[in-house]
Amino acid sequence: MVTILRGKDRGKKGKIMAVSPSRGVILVEGAQMVKKHVKSKKAGQKAQLVSVASPIPVAKVQLVCPSCGKSTRVGKSKEGRTCKKCQASL
Repeated sequence: MVTILRGKDRGKKGKIMAVSPSRGVILVEGAQMVKKHVKSKKAGQKAQLVSVASPIPVAKVQLVCPSCGKSTRVGKSKEGRTCKKCQASL
């Protein structure tokens, strides 16, 4: 789960659907939705508008801690990644 920090969807929380480390972007479920025109595939079908999630830069989102439920920075410890607010392991 992540919280969006910038843009029109600021403050929304959502699950990560896909990650592209080489481009530095992620897809978040239900956020940064754009309308896309889709042509008809067959002769009898109609063309339509479809809502599709567009990528968000990784720098504009923040992880949500599962134990305290707040968006937080990530720290390192001997156990692995930890929440900076409640010190719980992520």
